[in-house]
Amino acid sequence: MAVRLLSGAPKSILGDFLQFQLTYNSGAAFSIGTHVSLLFSILSIVAIAGIFIFMKSLTSLPWAASMGLLLGGILGNFTDRLFRAPFFLRGEVVDWIKIPHWPVFNLADTSIVLSAGTIALLTLTNVKPRSFGGR
Repeated sequence: MAVRLLSGAPKSILGDFLQFQLTYNSGAAFSIGTHVSLLFSILSIVAIAGIFIFMKSLTSLPWAASMGLLLGGILGNFTDRLFRAPFFLRGEVVDWIKIPHWPVFNLADTSIVLSAGTIALLTLTNVKPRSFGGR
């Protein structure tokens, strides 16, 4: 949808603070590794499988929500890599949210970052992903 709605000049939402600007990224965050998009697709597949395995044993709602955010973010960017040009598993991710002094990003990126922050917080506050003994 962003591709259809945002082609052309950036759209100002909150002046210069928030704009919607269509860009494509073949790399990871901050356009790192633009020549290894296939590797990012493979890592996404491994991460998705790992999350599903980990989630099967979760009993903590905060951990489940964090894993859901992570899974959603990875799947969002992975589907771009699967189906967008230049070709299968090497497609460019659509980024479209622009704020000052930061690379353009998308909601999948936001989900991954929020998940990482939540996982760090849960770890630092010693919230266990699984409870033993039925709790």
